Amino acid sequence: MDYKDMKFKMWTGCDRGLCKQGCGRQDKQLNTYDWLADVPGNTDDTDLVEVQFKNTRKGYYHNDSHLELKKGDIVAVEASPGHDIGVVTLTGRLVKLQIKKANIRSADDIKRVYRLARQGDMDKYFEAKAREHSTMIESRQIAKRLGLDMKIGDVEYQGDGNKAIFYYIADERVDFRQLIKDLAAAFHVRIEMKQIGARQEAGRIGGTGPCGRELCCATWMKNFSSVNTGAARIQDISLNPTKLAGMCAKLKCCLNYEVDSYMEASRKLPPKDAVLQTLDNDYFHFKTDILAGQITYSTDKKLAVNLQTISYERALEIIEMNKRGEKPMSLEEDGKQRQPEKPIDLLADTDISRFDKTKKKKKNKNKNKQQAGNQNNGNNKQNGNNKQNNRQRHGNGNNAANNGERQNEGNNQ
Repeated sequence: MDYKDMKFKMWTGCDRGLCKQGCGRQDKQLNTYDWLADVPGNTDDTDLVEVQFKNTRKGYYHNDSHLELKKGDIVAVEASPGHDIGVVTLTGRLVKLQIKKANIRSADDIKRVYRLARQGDMDKYFEAKAREHSTMIESRQIAKRLGLDMKIGDVEYQGDGNKAIFYYIADERVDFRQLIKDLAAAFHVRIEMKQIGARQEAGRIGGTGPCGRELCCATWMKNFSSVNTGAARIQDISLNPTKLAGMCAKLKCCLNYEVDSYMEASRKLPPKDAVLQTLDNDYFHFKTDILAGQITYSTDKKLAVNLQTISYERALEIIEMNKRGEKPMSLEEDGKQRQPEKPIDLLADTDISRFDKTKKKKKNKNKNKQQAGNQNNGNNKQNGNNKQNNRQRHGNGNNAANNGERQNEGNNQ
C-alpha cells in the first residue's frame, strides 16, 4: 500500500455520537473494542459492517453504497419485509472475525445497508418502539388464556413497524401455532417467535453481577457453555446455591473461567486422604489454597485442632519420608518442633488504674477553678472596700473646707 499520497484525517473527540473512531465503551451491549479503527486502510479491505438492534441482537450487512459509516451511525438496513433501523457498532477487518464467531456461513444471510436514517425513518422507529411494552403485556395475557407453559420475556418491533419478534422462555416444546394466529389478529403485524434461555434473557435485560461489574452475557459473551457443580468442587468453592447462582438463577458462567488453572495447579498437590506422620502427632488434611500451594493440616480428622500450614513441597517430602519408615520431628521446614503458642494477654502492657488518673485530673481542674474563683471574689471585695473608703475621705474633706469658709465669713463680719 502506498502511504505517500494517502490523506490522513486526525480524529479528536466524539464523532457523530459515541466515541473516537469507534474505540472505547459505548451504550450498547456486547460492545467490541475496535483496536484497528485508527489504522489507515482498515475499511478498504471489506465493505462489511456490524449493526446492532435492541439489546443483544446484531446483524452483518454489505455497504454497497460505499457510505462513510462510523461507529455510532444510525442506519436503515434491509429486512424481510421492509427495512430495519440499527446502530453501526463495528467496521473494517474485525467484522470478518465477528462473522466467523457468529457462525454465519451463507452469503444470503448478509443483506445490505440502504442509507443513513432519515427523520421520517426515525419517526416510524420511535412510534414502533412505543408499542413494545403494551404489546408484551397483552401477548402474555393471550398466552395465559391459551394455557401455554411459556413466558414471553421481550418484544421487539422492526424499524418500520411491519414485523414483531417475540422472545419467549419455555422448558418444554410449545405448540404456539394458535398463539401466532391470535397475535397477528391482535396486532396486525408479521409475527416471529424466538426461543431464548435464561442466560440470554439476563443478557438482554442487563445488570450488575455480585463482582460489581456488568454481566458478562451483556458485555462480551455470546456463546454459553454448560456449567456444572464440578467446576466449583475443583476450585474448592463451597456448594452454596445462593452464591453459585447468577442473575439468571443458573450457575454462574464465571465458574468456568479459571477451572483450567486450578486443574493444572491441583496436579502438583498431594492427595487429600494422605496422613502426615511426625514424632509429635499425626496430621490430617483440613483445607488447601490451590493457587498459592499452601496446605493446612489438623491433628483431628473433623475438627480444626492444632492447625499448621505448610507448602505442598514440604507435604510431599514428609509423605516420601513416611514411605521409607521415617518420621520428621514436626511439619516445619527445618524439622524443629513447633513451640506452643502463648495466650495473648490484651491487658499485659496496660495499667488498670489508667481510668482513675483522668478522674483525678478532672478533680484537680475543678479545685483550681474554685480557687481561682474565690481569689477573684476576694479581689473584687477589696476593690469595693477601697472605693468606699476613698468616697468617705473625699466627703470628709469637703465638709471641713465648707466649715472653714463659714468661720472666715463670721470673723469678717
